[in-house]
Amino acid sequence: MLVGSSILLAGPWDTVVRLVQLLGDVRFLSVVGFSLVRIVGGFVTAYACAVAISFVAHGWPGLGRLLAPGIAALKSVPIACIIVLLLIWVGSRQVSGIAVFLAVFPAVYYACAEGLGQVGTGVSEMLSVFRVRRSVRLCAHVWPEVLPYLVGTARNVCGMAWKAGIAAELIGSPMGSIGERIYQAKILLETADLFAWTIVVVALSAACEQAFVWLLAHSDRLSLRVALALARRTAPQAGLPGELALADASIGYGDVAVASGISCRLPAGARLVLTDASGAGKTTLLRTVAGLQAPLAGMVTSPVTASMVFQDARLVEALDAPDNVALVVGGSRGVGEVRGLLAELLPEEALGVPVAELSGGQRRRVEIVRALASPSAMVLLDEPFASLDERSHRQAAQFVLRHLGDRTLVVASHMAGDADLLSADELSLFESRDGGEGDGC
Repeated sequence: MLVGSSILLAGPWDTVVRLVQLLGDVRFLSVVGFSLVRIVGGFVTAYACAVAISFVAHGWPGLGRLLAPGIAALKSVPIACIIVLLLIWVGSRQVSGIAVFLAVFPAVYYACAEGLGQVGTGVSEMLSVFRVRRSVRLCAHVWPEVLPYLVGTARNVCGMAWKAGIAAELIGSPMGSIGERIYQAKILLETADLFAWTIVVVALSAACEQAFVWLLAHSDRLSLRVALALARRTAPQAGLPGELALADASIGYGDVAVASGISCRLPAGARLVLTDASGAGKTTLLRTVAGLQAPLAGMVTSPVTASMVFQDARLVEALDAPDNVALVVGGSRGVGEVRGLLAELLPEEALGVPVAELSGGQRRRVEIVRALASPSAMVLLDEPFASLDERSHRQAAQFVLRHLGDRTLVVASHMAGDADLLSADELSLFESRDGGEGDGC
């Protein structure tokens, strides 16, 4: 076999010449357009359907189990067998788009399912406590978390789509397609044509991959803007004030109780600081009161709505401080009002950058502002001042008092003096055990 033979193996120069001739052919764009529309259409449809079905299956595990055998079979069946069946069922002109759909769908579905399984629960719990709409949670937190998995998969399946689409056209040979031109090159032994069309396919595949990956990678910005727009269209309500009562309650995780026999009753508007040492169950109690987990035994009665500062940072990292607050307060406070609240605790320059660039203390102050700015009947603060220096600590405590209003306040803290700073009563979980249900704790 000699390089340069127009029949056996065309040389580089012959291939380049033929490529230039193809580009100048008046039929070139129509041939490319025929294949491009079908392959890209099948790819985009497969991607959108796989993501949508994966999200639904994640919310309804039963559907996921029902679909699993079919998707696994689709992943394993040789693409050539699928193409032959499609040629029998739908004809040659539509076969490439459907073949691409069936080749791409399983890979995207599994990637999206894996991404959904890795979505962090921290921000999800925070948005749940603040009663943020599911559509806002999806756009603000879930989509950005899943996106890296989808981008990584896109880099692989774009090439896979073109391979499957051209293979389908090569087998079916619909008139006016790239696959038909490659088939003709094979029949006529025109290897220069074959190489030229191969270069065209590789270039189209690379261009489509770059364009789609770029659009997908930048969709998180659009998703966050949509989340904020949706959030501002709603105005969360604080709900009616109510008492917080625990009657012989046991709290913990699974079957393991962290604290048990807790009895306490706080009237609406009461202020309480839990003063136990680390590990006593303060965080578990706040999570139970917030509705994030059920008590293991006994009764817990809480006001309908709550806002909360969690022990660990729970912010949407790509958003700045005002947008993090706006995400949960929605239309209940204007943009200027939100910035005014933040300015009480943060310097002006900290309000215009993503919270990921702020210091630990500044991030904590954003969370304090968010909890007090959000309409609620109860405010729960879990070690809210732990990362603050003494001056910032006092300023934050004064901020809480200024904006608490008549809401119930429950604070978990091991820092001495927080009860005095917040004009609150103190409670030890150990002292509340078997303490009855008097007017207080």
